[in-house]
Amino acid sequence: MVADPQGAAFNLFKPLSDMPPPPADPATPGTIGWHELMASNGEKAFAFYAELFGWTKDEALDMGAMGRYQLFAAGGSAIGGMMTKPAAMPTPFWNYYFRVDAIGAALERLKKEGGQVINGPMEVPGDDWIVQGIDPQGAMFSLVSHKA
Repeated sequence: MVADPQGAAFNLFKPLSDMPPPPADPATPGTIGWHELMASNGEKAFAFYAELFGWTKDEALDMGAMGRYQLFAAGGSAIGGMMTKPAAMPTPFWNYYFRVDAIGAALERLKKEGGQVINGPMEVPGDDWIVQGIDPQGAMFSLVSHKA
C-alpha cells in the first residue's frame, strides 16, 4: 500500500502468474465500473498518475463552482475521473464505483443491510446512474448502473 504525493492511498500488486486472467467486462455486476480521485490538486495528480501508469486524458467536464472533472483512460475508453476536491473534504482519496444490475434495486439492498445513502441516486453523463453510500462499518463506497 502506498500513497500518491498528495496523500491518496492506493495499492500496487503483481499477479502471481506471468499469464494474468483476461480483464473482466466492466459492465458485469460486482466489478469496478468507475475509478474516481478527489485530489488536493487535480492537475498535479493527473500528471503523477499519467507518468506512473501511462493514463491519458479523455474529455473534461465543467462542474461549475466545483471545478473541472477530468476523465482519464488506460489504453482505450475512459475508466475514471479526477478533480480537485472541495475544501470541505478533509483529505484526498480514491473512490470506486461497483457495477450493479439496477441502481434502484441496489439502493433497496443497501438500505435493507444497514447502509446509508449520502448522495443519489442521480443520473450522470454516459447514461449511468450512481449512488454514494456508507456501509454499516462506516466505509464509503459507490454504486453505478446503466439501469435506474
